Amino acid sequence: MPRTIATNTEVGRAELLEFLRPRHHAILMTTRRDGRPQASPNTCGVDAEGRIVISTYPERAKAMNIRRDSRVSVCVLSDDFGGPWVQVDGTAEVIDLPDSVEPLVEYFRSISGEHPDWDEYRQAMRDQGKSLIRITVERWGPIATGGFPARLA
Repeated sequence: MPRTIATNTEVGRAELLEFLRPRHHAILMTTRRDGRPQASPNTCGVDAEGRIVISTYPERAKAMNIRRDSRVSVCVLSDDFGGPWVQVDGTAEVIDLPDSVEPLVEYFRSISGEHPDWDEYRQAMRDQGKSLIRITVERWGPIATGGFPARLA
């Protein structure tokens, strides 16, 4: 059976966004108060300005960590766990109600398209007290795949 060779493909911002838009599984890494990393799995989207967006609640550890230290990393994964992935580094902000409602609409659209009842969705976001994390992309690694080093293939 042939061995799969690991790949690392350097891409520009446009190619990065093209890679990110259809992928919605991510691990968000923030920094705890003691300096250690805190990782959480999330559903993510990309907004019209090319920022990574994640829905959350204001009391979640990731939101509290971002309020203290806005530097974050996000590992965006393919639906297939063995598929390509990329690490993105950036600066995050937490947007709370009432300002989060319309960005949450854009978040939903970026992942699922149109909602059957936007008024109902907006009210649900208010009722749940939802916040939105918005990450401005500053740098990124290559789009990578796992496998063997070429020397072993």
